[in-house]
Amino acid sequence: METTGCGTAIVTPFKADGTIDEAALRALVNWQIDSGIDFLVACGSTGEAATLDEDEWLMVVCIVAEAAAGRVPVWAGCTHNSTRTLLRHAGRLRQIRGVDAVLSANPYYNKPSQEGQFQHFLALAQAVAPLPVTLYNIPGRTAVNLDPETVLRLAEAAPNIQAIKESSGKLPQISDLVHILPRGFKIFSGDDNVALASIGAGAHGLISVAANEIPAQMGHMVRAALRNSWAEAREVERRFARLIDANFWDSNPTPVKTVLNLMGRCSDHVRLPLVPPSVATRCKLERLAGELGLLKHAPPPDADLGLF
Repeated sequence: METTGCGTAIVTPFKADGTIDEAALRALVNWQIDSGIDFLVACGSTGEAATLDEDEWLMVVCIVAEAAAGRVPVWAGCTHNSTRTLLRHAGRLRQIRGVDAVLSANPYYNKPSQEGQFQHFLALAQAVAPLPVTLYNIPGRTAVNLDPETVLRLAEAAPNIQAIKESSGKLPQISDLVHILPRGFKIFSGDDNVALASIGAGAHGLISVAANEIPAQMGHMVRAALRNSWAEAREVERRFARLIDANFWDSNPTPVKTVLNLMGRCSDHVRLPLVPPSVATRCKLERLAGELGLLKHAPPPDADLGLF
């Protein structure tokens, strides 16, 4: 896998009636690419994949792949806690042109052992081969951690398992992965707030939530860090650290959709069991977005940083 840099875990816009807003999603994809993002991830946690039925999930992946039109790599989220169901979904994914990799999180709720996770991910890799697979370790949502030793076993057992999105928030674990995995295996931080620390430890990039709102700035920060321009990277992080934190004032992606709505990019509708933010939280988000120059019709937020 050649992909490095900053990818956006793109939101799934909904209309007021709860259906997918295809026009808004296409517009978001085009804006992301025009802003210089390195790759896109459809139907991840931020894309509310857990609330999409199978046909909707496939529809979102198709829209993102078609809208991207080969301009940047597109990764498709494909996660389930039933391996049998996961393989059925994966079979449908293989039919879509323009999907460059599959991103799959730990099986949630079941709390499988390391051996169970190994067999689960190996079965997925074999089902989608030769399409590359990115493992997604997010124990805060799935209740299980994917140990570095298991990642190594998977990398050795399936040549198309080529990357991991590491969202444990544990820098020692990222360091362990860097030390034990083959050099060609890619490691991506899944947490905006430790992206620079992760790259410093040897990670190859970031799969970002904040890039939904500030794709140019997050992309610039990550690429600066990857070329060892640390002062430049830290300046961007310092400017937008409050936004990175604010995106988790409520369950993701509720805050980021609220900010995108304030920016005029898409609606702020989320699907149950997620609900809109409180009035107080929305007011705080609007105030912060205003201070950062993100509100609709505001001047570009990066002008005073001299980034572009």
